[in-house]
Amino acid sequence: MNLLNDVGFKRLEGAMGAATLRQQVISNNIANADTPYFKRSDVSFENLLQSQMDDSQMPFSGKVEDKRHFQIGNTNSVPQAMVTSNQSTVMNNNLNNVDMDVEMSNLAENQLRYNSYIEQINHQIKMMRTAIQGGS
Repeated sequence: MNLLNDVGFKRLEGAMGAATLRQQVISNNIANADTPYFKRSDVSFENLLQSQMDDSQMPFSGKVEDKRHFQIGNTNSVPQAMVTSNQSTVMNNNLNNVDMDVEMSNLAENQLRYNSYIEQINHQIKMMRTAIQGGS
């Protein structure tokens, strides 16, 4: 039995992966704040997950017995985080578009999200441990 393979845990795992990737992307943006012609990047995950959850309100789903079968209905899959680059704006005279204030606030927000995801995962594991051990 795979206790940690439910959809909620997979979504948290995907969110943690996205937060880790976002940390790397923001750090790269900050490191290249003075690099001429550098264009900042961003990570999209939460809005992709939300749109997938909004679209998956179908009342039925198909059973897949072969990898060649088409997915019908709610697949309970977690989208992959996407890195996008903003090529259209300019912040500095060197055509760089990194704003340090924005990047630092994004870094702080990402840290809060990551901590929240860790707390949620720890809570789920604690509840499973309590259920298995009988609350002792």
